[in-house]
Amino acid sequence: MFELVSWRALIVRINSNRVIRSLRRYGLVRYVSRHMHYVVLYVNQDEVETVTDRLEKLRAVRYVKPSYRPDLDPTLTDLEMSGVYKLHDEDDKE
Repeated sequence: MFELVSWRALIVRINSNRVIRSLRRYGLVRYVSRHMHYVVLYVNQDEVETVTDRLEKLRAVRYVKPSYRPDLDPTLTDLEMSGVYKLHDEDDKE
């Protein structure tokens, strides 16, 4: 019937704004910063490596970085165990 597809955001740094229209063929363009010269492009999780390789070969693209947000733990258990984050009295601990 209908299947959910996991997406990954790619941050694409570009040399000029002319390439923005051609980036639509690689994925879904969600945000364009014309002043800072970058594009947020969403692609399927399975195609991240192939799309990244193809984008880096383009002349107008400086670099491509994947978003690390899906890899982060929404709860702070990893940070708590490593000692980076410590709970305070105001925090709710269940």
